Amino acid sequence: MSRVVHFEIPSDNPEKTVGFYEGVFGWKFNKWDGPMDYWLIETGEEGTPGINGGLMKRQQEAQSVVNTIDVSSVDEFIQKVTDAGGTIAVPKMTIPSVGYIAYFLDTDGNMFGIIEHDESVVVDESAECQTEA
Repeated sequence: MSRVVHFEIPSDNPEKTVGFYEGVFGWKFNKWDGPMDYWLIETGEEGTPGINGGLMKRQQEAQSVVNTIDVSSVDEFIQKVTDAGGTIAVPKMTIPSVGYIAYFLDTDGNMFGIIEHDESVVVDESAECQTEA
C-alpha cells in the first residue's frame, strides 16, 4: 500500500512562513542544497507519528498544500493514475540524489504528487530539477 510520505507548503514569502511554523509548532527548517530554493521541514522526532515536508516559493496563484505519496515506480503509477481518470499536472522529473517525482490532478481537481526514491539519480548540477520527456 502506498502512503503519504511528504507534504509541500507553497509560500509567497518563504522566510515569513518559516517563522510562522517555527513559532507556532516548533518545526525545524533547513535550506536544501539542491538546484532550487527549497526548505526541508522536520515536524517531529524520528520514530514518532507524522511526516516531514518541504516549503517552496509559490509557483502559481492558486497553488495549495500538496501531499506526496511514495510509490514503487513513478512510471507504473503514471499509468494507473491516468487510467483511473487523473491528469498529469507536472510530468515525471528527476531530483538529484532523491529519485523521481510527478504531480497530478485527481478526478476532483485536487493536486497530489508521487515519488519513487532512488538516491543514485544524478542530474546535470547546472540545471534545475529536470522533466523527462
